[in-house]
Amino acid sequence: MLTGFESIVEQRIKAAQQKGAFDNLSGAGRPLDLTRDQHIPEDLRLPYKILRNADCLPPEIELKKEIQRTEELLACLPDTAQRYAVLKKLNFLIMKVNAGRTGNLHFDIPQKYLADVSDRLSTRSGGLPERDTQS
Repeated sequence: MLTGFESIVEQRIKAAQQKGAFDNLSGAGRPLDLTRDQHIPEDLRLPYKILRNADCLPPEIELKKEIQRTEELLACLPDTAQRYAVLKKLNFLIMKVNAGRTGNLHFDIPQKYLADVSDRLSTRSGGLPERDTQS
């Protein structure tokens, strides 16, 4: 289902197609060149190509894989002290990924401390304390 903004964009694209606005674009009818790493800065393309040919991953992807492994480990740990130590490591890795980003902040990975704090509070006290709403 499209949001309001996306549906407006889709309508405008369809209207432009019907008017023929896309008919005379350079490269029309030819396949896209997906081998050029357009999202990678020019000065990093050659080193990334060398790393890719050597089956090495970019540092961002390595960090994301480490985060995924740490999340899986965190889900399996029953001990609170161990969970806390792994959670600290997870939050550090997430901060490291987010600090390396230069784009939109809406894509930052949220840190995992809120869920753990609420879990700890609910297990220690038998549930979260109820708020007094009559004040």
